[in-house]
Amino acid sequence: MSDTQTLGLDFIADDALSGFRLHRLEVFNWGTFDGRVWVLNPAGRNALLTGDIGSGKSTLVDAVTTLLVPAHRIAYNKAAGADNKERTLRSYVLGHYKSERNEASGAAKPVALRDHNNYSVILGVFHNAGYDQTVTLAQVFWMTERQGQPARFFACAERALSIATDFAHFGSDIGALRKKLRGLGAEVFDSFPPYGAWFRRRFGIENEQALDLFHQTVSMKSVGNLTDFVRGHMLEAFEVAPRITALIGHFDDLNRAHEAVLKAKRQVELLSPLVADAERHAALVANVEELRACREALRPWFAGRKLGLLEKRIASLADEWARQDAQVRRIEGRRDAQRAEESELRRSIADNGGDRLERLAIEIRRKDEERRQRDSKARRYAELARAVGEIPASDEPAFLDQRGRLSALIDAAKASERNFQNQEKEHEFNFRQDKQEHDELSAEIASLKARRSNIDDRQVAMRTALCQALDLSEVDMPFAGELLQVRDDERDWEGAAERLLRNFGLSLLVPDEYYARVADWVDRTHLRGGWCISGFARVRGANCPTCIGTLWRASCQSSPTRLSTTGLSANWRSVSTWPAARHKSSSAVKPVPLHGLGRSRRPASVTKKTTATGWTTAVATCSVGPTRKRLRR
Repeated sequence: MSDTQTLGLDFIADDALSGFRLHRLEVFNWGTFDGRVWVLNPAGRNALLTGDIGSGKSTLVDAVTTLLVPAHRIAYNKAAGADNKERTLRSYVLGHYKSERNEASGAAKPVALRDHNNYSVILGVFHNAGYDQTVTLAQVFWMTERQGQPARFFACAERALSIATDFAHFGSDIGALRKKLRGLGAEVFDSFPPYGAWFRRRFGIENEQALDLFHQTVSMKSVGNLTDFVRGHMLEAFEVAPRITALIGHFDDLNRAHEAVLKAKRQVELLSPLVADAERHAALVANVEELRACREALRPWFAGRKLGLLEKRIASLADEWARQDAQVRRIEGRRDAQRAEESELRRSIADNGGDRLERLAIEIRRKDEERRQRDSKARRYAELARAVGEIPASDEPAFLDQRGRLSALIDAAKASERNFQNQEKEHEFNFRQDKQEHDELSAEIASLKARRSNIDDRQVAMRTALCQALDLSEVDMPFAGELLQVRDDERDWEGAAERLLRNFGLSLLVPDEYYARVADWVDRTHLRGGWCISGFARVRGANCPTCIGTLWRASCQSSPTRLSTTGLSANWRSVSTWPAARHKSSSAVKPVPLHGLGRSRRPASVTKKTTATGWTTAVATCSVGPTRKRLRR
């Protein structure tokens, strides 16, 4: 029975401390342990906490429980048999140690050792002597709200940490402590589930129920029914009948397993000599490693020896350098003396006519340089002459004659080049003009295809700008030319009619209710051109032609029936002509159009005028109003 309960690790001498055991517990600002780091060192063995009531036994037990059990399952100070609400995580972080009763209200208020500007740390170091592994679990608490629960984060590391060295000297920012711990190789978590999964995986705890059992046993005062306790906290619930059926079904497997165990025992007996061989192998490996270490140590030993020899060599070279430096200084002294003697000799030679020899030598060198330059120019001249089909001149007269001929050719070439450049500029200018004309014609063709009349695009753009500025519809303000069309049986007269009535066709017809706004916009806007604007009243009824605008220059040589308003809106059938006798006008009644200089006029009355060609046109006189520009094109 004892053999089955013993772990039996054959690679350690004593497995009494195998498994992860609490090696060291540290608390800082936890409960009444205030102001410094308090350390408990059980060293992996069983420890007994004794002391008076309130000395802090349950506080340390709750610290261990907080490290290993989720917060929602912890009942603090349960080991002392206290009420569930007597102690909380907030009371441990703030350090509540007594209660004071308010004499006025009679309510009890806890007294804390610390305020909201402090932080608390609990740290446990667990060591597994069997595998020589160390795991550190720590939690850091700080207050973010005066009445709420403290905030915290969890830290784990696979090495021993301490509060004094690893959880201090980081400033007042908790974020700096996180960065410091990560830099030390620790893992930091913001919640318990990943933290619990981390240390359960290291401790080999497969089920969270083991932690519940740990919490129950730590805080257990008495057990009423041992059987119920074992069933509730130590055993997992399962159905018995399927388990029995599975046991019966696996009986043959057990027999085979038993036979496999017997076979394994025989194999162990046969393989036992391998253990001795493995020990001998280990001894040989250790010997090899020792010899390898000795071999590795030879390199620094020889390096030390070499360093001593090099230092001696450097010292001897320094002495040699000093000797050579003294010799160099002596040689430099002799050189300076010889240079002075040379200068004295040169002055003596110059005084006796020797400077003439030097000047001749300089002149010889200058002439040689000039000769080389002229040879180079002569070769360049010969190459250029052959390139243009000339023979290099051999004397000065031939060279001058050749230069005169080449100068004339150069002048002719420059003149030809200027002519070509002028022709190129003329062609470029003509091309730009033709391209501009082509672009304008293409734009005009595209505009005519998109428009419903032959009114030019500039006039249409001016009307569009006016309508957009005044938020009006273009349908309400047509050009007079958009309301006229030639009858289908008189299409031969369409061109003549358009040329005759062009000025009239470009007149913009404005309903009387919009006239004031249009005139004001025209006064305020630079149109870069003029407009003829006529005011019309809207008339209901298809057969009521009424003209109260300016209808001027409507004379033509064709029959008045060649113009038609068929298909146009009844409100705009106000453009009409009447036949009359061919006689001269008895009274020259001239209209006063809107485009008068300096003034803007509104239509006031209609007058009929008979022209010499037999056409009668309705003409409107206009009332005078202020304006600032000429509106006629």
